[in-house]
Formats: sequence, structure tokens, C-alpha cells
Amino acid sequence: MWGIFAMIGVLLYSSLTKAFSVPALWTLETAQFAMAAYYLLGGAYSMQLHSHVRMDLLYGAWTPKRKALADALTAFFLIAYLVFLLYGGASSAEYALRYGERSYSSWAPPMAPVKIIMCVGIFLMLLQASAALVEDALRLGGGGGES
Repeated sequence: MWGIFAMIGVLLYSSLTKAFSVPALWTLETAQFAMAAYYLLGGAYSMQLHSHVRMDLLYGAWTPKRKALADALTAFFLIAYLVFLLYGGASSAEYALRYGERSYSSWAPPMAPVKIIMCVGIFLMLLQASAALVEDALRLGGGGGES
């Protein structure tokens, strides 16, 4: 939650330097990296709180069992997607660490920190999606869980 304030501070600093002096080169990429960390690390938390966006056009009228089935199928495909995403992210982070990859901007920050944060966020989302799949499977089997 506090990451948004860091990003706002960077963007405010960027605006002030553009207005009163030569703009800093690092502000745009720093804000982009902060935003990437913010949404990647916040995805699993959002899923845990059930505060993610859901299309309620049909879903709201379904029975709890049908909702659990739809949620289980969605969680299964999400897990499959996240496994591939984590594999690619880990490969990219390993490359960035091994070869000292840097951004192509004039500031040229190292890419490894943001790629590692990306992998951590994807891994946390994978754990939360797995927990959601188990919860939905329990609801389908009549074992309870949240409805």
C-alpha cells in the first residue's frame, strides 16, 4: 500500500524538476519500476482479500456450486499461466544477473532488481491461486470454505 506514495513522490519530483530546472533522467523509469512492483506484489494480496474485479453479469445469479466450479476452472488456468510466466521471468532474471543487463535508456539502471521483484510477485500469485483452487475444490466437494 505504501509503494504508491513512493511512486507519487518520484513523479512529483519529476514534475518539479521539469518546471524549474533540467529534468532528472531517472524519474520516469523509477516510477515505472515502482508501479511494476506495486501491481505485481499486490496481485496476490488482492486475490487473498477477494477484492479483484469479477464480471458479475452471469456469475451473480449462479448457485454456490456453479460459482465454485467456475472459480476452480479459472484458478486452474491461472496456475498454468503463472507457471509459464514464472519460468520465463526466472530465466530473464537469471540472464539479467549473469550478464549485468541494463535498461537501454540514458540512465541505464540494472534490470535484475525489477526482474527479481517480478518473479517474487508471480510466485506469490501462484501460491494464492493454488490456495484458491484448493478452496474451490473443497466447496465443490461440500467441504465448506468461503462462498
